[in-house]
Amino acid sequence: MIILKSLQEIEKIRKACLVVADVLDRIRNEIRPGISTQSLDEFAERLILAAGAKPAFKGYRGYPKTLCTSLNNQVIHGIPSKTVVLRPGDIISVDVGAIVEGFYGDAAMTFPVEKTSPEAERLTTVTEESLYRGIEQARPGNRLFDISHAVQLHVESHGYSVVREFVGHGIGRNMHEDPQIPNFGEPGQGPRIRAGMVFAIEPMVNLGGSATIVTEDGWTAITVDGSLSAHFEHTVAVMPDGPWILTRK
Repeated sequence: MIILKSLQEIEKIRKACLVVADVLDRIRNEIRPGISTQSLDEFAERLILAAGAKPAFKGYRGYPKTLCTSLNNQVIHGIPSKTVVLRPGDIISVDVGAIVEGFYGDAAMTFPVEKTSPEAERLTTVTEESLYRGIEQARPGNRLFDISHAVQLHVESHGYSVVREFVGHGIGRNMHEDPQIPNFGEPGQGPRIRAGMVFAIEPMVNLGGSATIVTEDGWTAITVDGSLSAHFEHTVAVMPDGPWILTRK
């Protein structure tokens, strides 16, 4: 069941989303060669707690950290570690969630570590563009898969693949709510979008094939062919006049 949120509830989700947006904005300056993903995790947790919020991921279904930090061919859910150190040319996807007053915010960005290859730069650019193509469809009267199709069309027009095993989701008092939001699908299909819906829209895009596999840690998903992957996400409220990106300052 898709839960419609009141304006007051959306405003509370917005508070959590602003904490998330601040973390992503400030962590950008921490990403450099030689820093460990554990250090990034500790930095993010300090910011979240200082804002009076709680880390949304830590302890969720047993997940051990505050951030998901996914490098290069890691798609999502990479676990921060002291032994994983950033190197020049890497790309790192940072996914962060926060809880404020019982409501969740969730967003992700893929960052370069110094200068990356032209193909990595193009992949991240197209992935971020596809997110905004999807968000544009989050309007009352549209269908859910209009979002999905807009993402897929943009990604595949550039020769990349959308990940199919993992999807976006509704969000509110819970991290994951109905509906699931694939990054592929036929337009005009799925539930009718209504004002009051709140979505975490999150394209995950691979340079090569779409197939992924979860590694032995039980969390980290990687591309089967070893190709690079990028991930961008915003929490978005559907308002009467269109989408409101809650995780944008």
